[in-house]
Amino acid sequence: MSFQVFGIAVSRGVAIGRAVLVASSRVDVAHYFVAPDQIQAEIDRLLRARDAVVQELATLRDELPGDAPHELAALLDVHLMLLHDEAFTGGASQWIVDRHYNAEWALSAQLEVLARQFDEMEDDYLRERKADLEQVVERVLRALTHAQGNGQPPVSPRDFGGEDPLLLVAADIAPADMIQFKRSVFRGFITDIGGKTSHTAIVARSMDIPAVVGTREASRLIMQDDWVIIDGDAGTVIVNPSPIVLEEYRFRQRQSELERARLARLRHTPAVTLDGEHIELHANIEMPADGEAAVAAGATGVGLFRSEFLFMNRDGELPSEDEQFLAYKAAVEAMKGMPVTIRTVDVGADKPLDRLTVNELRHEHVLNPAMGLRAIRWSLAEPSMFRQQLRAIYRASAFGKVRLLIPMVAHLSEVRQILEMTRKVQQQLTDAGHAFTRVELGVMIEIPAAAIMLPLLLRYVDFVSIGTNDLIQYTLAIDRADEAVAHLYDPWHPAILQLIHQSILQSRLAGKGVSVCGEMAGDPDFTELLLAMGLRNFSMHPSQIPAVKQRVLRADTQRLAAVLPRVLEADDPQTVADRELAIARGGAAIVH
Repeated sequence: MSFQVFGIAVSRGVAIGRAVLVASSRVDVAHYFVAPDQIQAEIDRLLRARDAVVQELATLRDELPGDAPHELAALLDVHLMLLHDEAFTGGASQWIVDRHYNAEWALSAQLEVLARQFDEMEDDYLRERKADLEQVVERVLRALTHAQGNGQPPVSPRDFGGEDPLLLVAADIAPADMIQFKRSVFRGFITDIGGKTSHTAIVARSMDIPAVVGTREASRLIMQDDWVIIDGDAGTVIVNPSPIVLEEYRFRQRQSELERARLARLRHTPAVTLDGEHIELHANIEMPADGEAAVAAGATGVGLFRSEFLFMNRDGELPSEDEQFLAYKAAVEAMKGMPVTIRTVDVGADKPLDRLTVNELRHEHVLNPAMGLRAIRWSLAEPSMFRQQLRAIYRASAFGKVRLLIPMVAHLSEVRQILEMTRKVQQQLTDAGHAFTRVELGVMIEIPAAAIMLPLLLRYVDFVSIGTNDLIQYTLAIDRADEAVAHLYDPWHPAILQLIHQSILQSRLAGKGVSVCGEMAGDPDFTELLLAMGLRNFSMHPSQIPAVKQRVLRADTQRLAAVLPRVLEADDPQTVADRELAIARGGAAIVH
């Protein structure tokens, strides 16, 4: 039966494939693919965990005191029966064989299949046994985790050998899982929760693959292996489409691929506007290996290296100074002399670590993590960790141009602490005989307080980078990952445009560098507006560079600047911008 699910369009294009469901669980589940020669070993790992749970439950049953309720023994028998059922481990083993899932993922996928079967049972007693199934699965998942020493094995995502393209469907996708999924096989994402700038949305756009978030019910309505179409332009998910609908979307898919190929030819063309303004198009990266993609896309530097991804998927163990140094050095060398801006670790909110060392504070225990101990606040609360990261960054500066970027600055006292720590770090490196060069210091403008006090901050720093995602979130008091208020997240809000414009203007007046590294920088709909505001440095995912470059090449900044006041003074800036910037763009096109 064909049906549609509606959500929020966050990454454009069309994806067609079979659904892969990632089940929700109270136990964190690792998701990765195993190599063909490791399939039997993975099945054996699953069976060993199953046998360990069987032994545990059998021992509990045998050691029940004589006065124990009869129902307790019966419950243990039910759990043991489920563990021995071929549909349980046999089905999970089949996911490992067919899809190369790791054991935890296979078990979760099979839980989804069996849970649906329980939901469809007419007998109330049998339907309630789904809770027993979930408890059994969680016991086996814990046994698998324990067998791995409470950590995930080191696995590199690989190309999946299946014939059909795959689409990922989940209630939500944790940032740590997105690291694994980012370089794997999925052609699109569907999640129940999230907004336009939730982590899933950002990564989907960075991968240049379609995604729809905030669907609320997709992971419950869509079943494993359903054929699904993701319409990333309309925010629609079509499940089990008819042949006519499928062919229509396949045609749209081919048209999108042709457009991408056409834009890719611009990668070696300098980004210069029609009136001769040179524009820097930098790349946002998460890992050192991303530097190669940035160079291939025509990036003229790295405007944002999100160093926190080096800290994730490590079971709470922080990377050492040498490990960080080698990662930063690899990124610097990959950029072949072009600048690399490394942001200090930005954990908290939607990017929690497995654990936080201050008072063993965990993300899920914080009422409002977006405003809690995160980003520079966490770094300053962990001075030894922070000095370690700073040393690694400074050491990498000996191999190319490195800039240091501090996230979530709101107080001048924070900048003073950072300056003092950098002085100490430089002295430590000098004493230890490590080479380094001058590293420019910059701060992110993502808290309204920082934007308002920017002239004061500019006395102490070399450059600023505007993080539009959090700036919008904090200015409008909206949780950008909450689909319930996602419709209120508005980059065109007059207050947002004023803050961005003033930040660019004040930075340029002070002779300091300014860039935008948030999602607005990679959205072609905002390219002309940001150029009109005076922005000359954009930073985005490499896949977004060609489309933005095309807008830059067709732009006349003087024409655009002339209409900017009308946009900023408008009650409805987006409508006015669409009209006024389109007129300016048309005039530029004639010149072109």
